[in-house]
Amino acid sequence: MAKTVLPAEPIVDALIAQWQTLDDVVSALSDEQWSADSILPGWSIADIVAHVIGTESILEGRDVTAARDVSALEHVRNPIGELNERWLDHYRESPRADVMEAFREIVGVRTEHLRAMTQEQFDSDALTPAGQDTYGRFMRIRVFDCWMHEIDLRDSTGGSAPSDEGPAGVALNEIAASLPFVVGKRAATPKGSCVLFVLEGLAARRIRIYVDDRAAKVDQFPDGDDSADVTLTVDSIDLARLAGGRTSADPSRVAIAGDDDIGRAIVGALNYVI
Repeated sequence: MAKTVLPAEPIVDALIAQWQTLDDVVSALSDEQWSADSILPGWSIADIVAHVIGTESILEGRDVTAARDVSALEHVRNPIGELNERWLDHYRESPRADVMEAFREIVGVRTEHLRAMTQEQFDSDALTPAGQDTYGRFMRIRVFDCWMHEIDLRDSTGGSAPSDEGPAGVALNEIAASLPFVVGKRAATPKGSCVLFVLEGLAARRIRIYVDDRAAKVDQFPDGDDSADVTLTVDSIDLARLAGGRTSADPSRVAIAGDDDIGRAIVGALNYVI
């Protein structure tokens, strides 16, 4: 499989901007909101922040030990979930100020290290949540994950929608990279099909997928967009909710034109994030 080679500066810029947005969103919450349950099963608002701290800390070679056996928790379903939960457990008894201090400290460290990376280092091999690829792909996934958690924070507290086009565009590029897998593998879309995603709202774009022996993203269909076998029109933030399997996701918000069976199969397969 070809490696995903990405220019370092725009990815790093988007990730740093997204970290700042998370800080801004959380800092505006009351103490009651900080401690309240989020839309993610078993997680509070504070836990979402702890999760981001944990992931970035792992990338810096840090580790913690949970105070209990987190693998037995109902919402922990795999080793990645267990690893995430260790960090949440570590910070659950910490005051809000200490958690935010830890967030800002690790963000500062990560910012310094990412800014110092060369393009060659960014292109180096890395084990990512999507399998073996480049470190740059991993950082694009980090933008996607942090952007998803901005949506989670806002959905949990009745806030407004994300508005920064930069991180949203990078996150949606990551989603777009996974859509051929969703269309071809998970939804078993028939060979020869043209599938068009029309994303509206923030970072609007069109994503075209052609199913041959394998499904692949293409720049255009031979006979244009009007020839698509199925067109799925959805707000970009709603697509992210569906991809992440969030409780706030609403499949009915996807408008299907063309082959309804193919469209429904794809919508039903959009929940691909671990």
